[in-house]
Amino acid sequence: MEITIGTRGSKLALWQAEWVRRQLVQFQPGLVVNIKIIKTTGDKILDVPLSKVGGKGLFVKEIEESLLRHESDIAVHSMKDVPTDFPQGLHLAAICEREDPRDAFVGRQGIGSFNAMPDGAVLGTSSLRRSCQLLNLKPNLKIVQLRGNLQTRLKRLDEGLCDAIILAAAGMKRLGVEGRITEILPVEISLPAIGQGALGLECRVNTSDSKDSIVNALAARLNHEETAVCVRAERAFLKRLEGGCQVPIAAHATLIGEGKIHMVGLVGRVDGRVMIRGVIEGSSESIGVTLAEDLLRRGAGEILREVYEKNKG
Repeated sequence: MEITIGTRGSKLALWQAEWVRRQLVQFQPGLVVNIKIIKTTGDKILDVPLSKVGGKGLFVKEIEESLLRHESDIAVHSMKDVPTDFPQGLHLAAICEREDPRDAFVGRQGIGSFNAMPDGAVLGTSSLRRSCQLLNLKPNLKIVQLRGNLQTRLKRLDEGLCDAIILAAAGMKRLGVEGRITEILPVEISLPAIGQGALGLECRVNTSDSKDSIVNALAARLNHEETAVCVRAERAFLKRLEGGCQVPIAAHATLIGEGKIHMVGLVGRVDGRVMIRGVIEGSSESIGVTLAEDLLRRGAGEILREVYEKNKG
């Protein structure tokens, strides 16, 4: 049997797709797994901040279209890029075990930590979530937009464009460049993106098609239930806030006991002057909805409307 994985073409995306390929082949010896590189809207538009591009699913739409056309059979996504709603006929078949979900601080020589950044220092990030949290702690930082893959961002730092950049620790560890990390930011400083550090496997809904049945069964074997429970709670939070992956929303859920989830969420103004944070514990992913409603009551809705209106301009 032969199946095709659809993926973006960055080194990190290809590492992730290759990791999934190896697992699937181990599950079913003799299985042939091809990798198809698909360029997404988010990959094509590099000179505009993602928050201004508009829409959701900037890094998954074209891959989903490939699945629907049966040109690919399974897609490998970074969960932080996956919208909370799926096109008809597609679903999330598995959420793989999470790597480190935290953000990584990479500073130039002499700046070994976030707290060591002086007033006026230049920080590179394209994420409103990261910039709003870090400006809340250091309002005199200068934020510059930094797009491109991991290697491109590190090169910009090395060229002196920034004094420091913020990247996902998971991607750096997967590509073996964790030696460049000067500090792992604790979640108290930078709360991660929804689903950060986890991979999601999307495929066609299981129907009478025997190939789809096999693909779903194979993908399900890579589901890591402890990770999936936490990520589903985070995504419930995001969905209730009607947010995309490029708005100043963050959440991180962990299991603290058998069947019990601890979750922190926040919504912040882009300039960092206002942060609305909440904490909740419970036994199901619905705590994400409850936490979102708590933040909305405390002003999160007004903050998000302000962001959306600004980005329209």
